[in-house]
Amino acid sequence: MRLGVIDVGSNTVHLLVVDAHPGASPVPYHSQRTVLRLMRYLDADGAIVEEGVRRIVGAIRESAEMVREIGVDDMIATATSAIREAANGEEVLARITRETGVTLRVLSGEDEARITMLAVRRWLGWSAGEILLFDIGGGSFEIAQGADEYPDVQVSLPLGAGRSTINFLPEDPPSREAVSRLRAHARAEFTRVREELFLERPRPKRVVGTSKTIRSLARLIGGPADPVTGDLAPLHYVGLREWEPTLRDMPGSVREYLPGITPERGYQIMAGAVVLRTAMKVFEVDTLTISPWALREGIVLRYIDALDGRGADPVSEAETARAAG
Repeated sequence: MRLGVIDVGSNTVHLLVVDAHPGASPVPYHSQRTVLRLMRYLDADGAIVEEGVRRIVGAIRESAEMVREIGVDDMIATATSAIREAANGEEVLARITRETGVTLRVLSGEDEARITMLAVRRWLGWSAGEILLFDIGGGSFEIAQGADEYPDVQVSLPLGAGRSTINFLPEDPPSREAVSRLRAHARAEFTRVREELFLERPRPKRVVGTSKTIRSLARLIGGPADPVTGDLAPLHYVGLREWEPTLRDMPGSVREYLPGITPERGYQIMAGAVVLRTAMKVFEVDTLTISPWALREGIVLRYIDALDGRGADPVSEAETARAAG
């Protein structure tokens, strides 16, 4: 079965087309991204302005046309924090459906964490044991932990790389004082949720990072991926600490030429580095294992589970399971 997944995030609209079969790993067939940077299109009330809405609609229309051209058996379209938290999110969703024919299913931050944990667990296997997961998006930062395919505890914080840039580091390059304010805010948030939710959990056997921001930092600090396996080197706290002053002193237009940093990440990678290093500090993490699978792969895996007769809805079961717990 050929499956299309359209993922509307804070930075991009990403279309992933895979061949999915029960009992087999999904095989990528086509992937394309349209850069959005939606955090730049929010007004003072948190609503997405007209230009931003047009960019979303155009990117989804283009993805939907590609899906029709390829010919898929089914398609799933999801949206995360950018639309979820926008003051006019419901209006934007209705307009998308009206103008493109695509109905987006909006994931909560907790759903993102749960589905991403499934992808990470399937990638690493059961031998990874208790996993602590960090996932940085454009608008939110998800943390989850558990020893099973779905986490026992998860939380979503408004500390994504794009949101943190807009709210704390608007100058390019940022001042040291602005970076310190972001670090202090992130430290307070991570300390609060660790004390409230994570202190009773066993010490993780593996701490895993996923998302484009974390993969970009791992590529920058650890070097290119293994030519045989494609795996990225682990991301070490010490390396992140050493790189941070260099990133701080560069404008975004220069950062995008660094190894592993794409143009759509150059302006926000500094905030991502600050927030990630702060999380690692608060949670006492020295090293992150990098997972190439994240939310989109998790959605595909849930779909395959449904094909296999396990009855898993590829999106909404995460919310159902959370409510039951």
